Amino acid sequence: MQLWALFLSKTALCLEDAMTLTYAILSIIIGLAALVWSADRFVQGAVALANHFGMPKILIGMLIVGFGTSAPEIVVSATSALEGNPGIALGNAYGSNIANLALILGVTAVISPILVAPSTLRKELPQLLAVTLISIALLLDGEVSRLDGIILLLLFATFMFWSVYQALRAKYRPQETLEIDTSIRLPKALLLLIVGIVLLVASSQLLVSGAVFIAQAFGVSDLVIGLTVIAIGTSLPELASSISAARQHQHELALGNVIGSNMFNTLAVVGLAGTIKPMHAGFEVVYRDMPVMLALTLLLFIIGYRYRAPSGHIYRWAGALLLLCYIAYNAFIFLSLRS
Repeated sequence: MQLWALFLSKTALCLEDAMTLTYAILSIIIGLAALVWSADRFVQGAVALANHFGMPKILIGMLIVGFGTSAPEIVVSATSALEGNPGIALGNAYGSNIANLALILGVTAVISPILVAPSTLRKELPQLLAVTLISIALLLDGEVSRLDGIILLLLFATFMFWSVYQALRAKYRPQETLEIDTSIRLPKALLLLIVGIVLLVASSQLLVSGAVFIAQAFGVSDLVIGLTVIAIGTSLPELASSISAARQHQHELALGNVIGSNMFNTLAVVGLAGTIKPMHAGFEVVYRDMPVMLALTLLLFIIGYRYRAPSGHIYRWAGALLLLCYIAYNAFIFLSLRS
């Protein structure tokens, strides 16, 4: 009788654990889906609201749409920092950067080769490289202090001010081709904005709680979950917009979207999370993930560079190479868990 009672109690515990794990997996899936959906609603409402008050299209494209595509990363990282999960906060930011450079550009280039404009090689990629080096230097002590966060945010503010200033002065403005739905009235725009913000926060909390539980259940760090599952999920808006831009032969938008997102993640996402709550970076972040991010940035520059040519290309073979790099990086992470 005692054995039967013990068997029933063990079975009940196993079923309870299985149900809890199922709920955690569903939390991640639902959280990611709601995060992407709410980010779209937030952008739609913000764009309509800005257009209603006469904001220039170029500023809408650079500030609101640029912020909106990175809204999942910034909300998830800020939520993780507040809840004391620095691994998810940093893993989400740097994992998204690695996914942008290797996975998203790789998939986009395989679908349609990407033209690399001379200005990208002269300005945007060197700027991204400089920002990456600065962020590595700040994290060499293994901490993201509040001062580090403030420095990153100040750099982001400077970068945004200079970008907007340069864009407003430019003779040709490709951002002016931004399509805006003028049929959205002010009340609906406000509703979309509020619903988007509320769901962004709620879905990020659902996603983070599910990710933390799974990490603890399988004995892996929350950093690994942030670098892989959450990073890919929060990069879905960039993937969709880059593929769409490449199919329409808007190569500057396809590549610029990734470069802008990485600048935003490195400066604004990590900066805000560190300012909210100082974090321990960890050995893996400083000596594995950030060097991979730096190496991929350099590889992108090498692939896109053409000696004495007005512009370069990221051809399909280069896209396949970037995808192989991403697969190898993730394989290394999961193999290191078994050692």
